Amino acid sequence: MRRLFAAVAVLAAVCSVNAPMRAQVAPAAPAAPAAPAAPASPLKRTVLQTHALASAPGLEGVLVQAELAVGGAAPRHTHPGEEFVYVLEGTATFDLAGQPLLAIKAGDSFVIPPNTPHVATNTGKRPLKLLSTYIVPSGKPLATPAPLPPPAQ
Repeated sequence: MRRLFAAVAVLAAVCSVNAPMRAQVAPAAPAAPAAPAAPASPLKRTVLQTHALASAPGLEGVLVQAELAVGGAAPRHTHPGEEFVYVLEGTATFDLAGQPLLAIKAGDSFVIPPNTPHVATNTGKRPLKLLSTYIVPSGKPLATPAPLPPPAQ
């Protein structure tokens, strides 16, 4: 019991010695105002599975569910490998570089070739939901922003 009282006494002494030092610390400067939040992207990707391909060393398959908000457009981008797409819900157009505009609806499927710049635009009254399988080089980013095409003359 004496040890407990001794420990409490030492702790109280240390706290009282440090108390004046804490009182002398200058208050922190006020935080700078926060920058406005960036607008939320209309495109949400959820990676469901990633798996290295034993039959193709250096490649992996990535299964993704994507959702594009009503009226939203995915920013122009590319993928380093093929994208196999199945439309779960909704309607949209896909603008794939070098191809005619593609109109899609629930139940449709299509393939986007590697490194093909494209933009998806939700043309329906409900979110567009896609299930995509990517075959891509292991460790590469799934998507990369693509520059806008030059203006038509």
